[in-house]
Amino acid sequence: MSAAPLPDWVIPPPGGFTAEDLLRLPGLPPHTELIDGSLVFVSPQEKWHSRVINLLVAELDRQAPDGLRADREMTVRLAKRQAPEPDVVVVTSEAYDRDEPSTYYVPEDVVLAVEAVSPDSEERDRDTKPRKYAKAGIQHYWRVENDRGRTVVYVYERDPANDCFALTGIHHNQLKCTAPFTIDIDLTSVGKRSAH
Repeated sequence: MSAAPLPDWVIPPPGGFTAEDLLRLPGLPPHTELIDGSLVFVSPQEKWHSRVINLLVAELDRQAPDGLRADREMTVRLAKRQAPEPDVVVVTSEAYDRDEPSTYYVPEDVVLAVEAVSPDSEERDRDTKPRKYAKAGIQHYWRVENDRGRTVVYVYERDPANDCFALTGIHHNQLKCTAPFTIDIDLTSVGKRSAH
C-alpha cells in the first residue's frame, strides 16, 4: 500500500508563495493565510472565537453608516506575499457589493480589520498582522482577546507619520468609540441571543 501523493502546496516554490498562488491553489484547508510568502494554517476555532466574531459582524454591520458594511473571514490582499484573513472587516459598500474580485478585498476597501486572538494566533495578531495592516494603509485595527472569560477589545488607529498603529483605548464590558464611526457594543453579550 503506497501513500497518497502530497498536494502541490506542501512544498513552497522558490521565493515562497504569492497572493496569486493562495487564491488559486486547490485543496487548501479553510482559512489558510499567506504571511511573508508562507502558508499559515489555523487550528479549529473555539466557541468564544466564533461567538465574538458573530457579535462583531452583526453589530458593526447594524451600526455602520451608509457606505460601509461588515464582513467576516475574507482574505485581504495586502501585497505580493501578504494575504491574511482578518476575522472581521468593515469595508466600503462598493467593495462589499462588487462581483469581482469575489474571494478577497484590497487594503483600499478596508476601513477596519479585527482579529480575535486564539492561542495559536497570539503572536500574529499582536505583532505581525497589525504591522502589515498599518503598512498597507488600513486606518483602524482591533485586537479582541478572551481574558479569563471576559471579552476585551484593544482599539488602534494608524499614525500616518510612522505607518504604525497607536493604541487609542482598551475596552472591557462595553466598546464605545467614535472612529471609524460611532460604535457602541455590549461585550458581555458574546454568545447571547440578540434582543434586536
